[in-house]
Amino acid sequence: MDFKARVHQVVDMIPPGKVATYGQVALWAGKARAHRAVGHILRHSVLAPQLPWHRVINAQGKISTGGDVHRPLLQRQMLEAEGVSFTRSGRCDMKRYQWDGPEALTQWEGPEEDDGLPDF
Repeated sequence: MDFKARVHQVVDMIPPGKVATYGQVALWAGKARAHRAVGHILRHSVLAPQLPWHRVINAQGKISTGGDVHRPLLQRQMLEAEGVSFTRSGRCDMKRYQWDGPEALTQWEGPEEDDGLPDF
């Protein structure tokens, strides 16, 4: 399974009402330093409509804009519909909403493969 497939697998496990950071997803998918690659994968994935991509936010508890005007608003609306609240400055309480990760997987246990994506 390549890194992109593992990212999809991890993101698909994030439960409603919880969030994970790009760095957490990268770690659990087997490339701890590839948080930017996770963002790229989620932005450009053809599976995005089926994935709960909106549950992945930055390490400050904020929604990353990535230069997009509409997607961050949609992401916030989707998270709020699941019960995640934000402060006026746009942060969510990571102690309350951050997902601890997959029970059976703290880090990808398979061999690290060269997927062509840089390790950021």
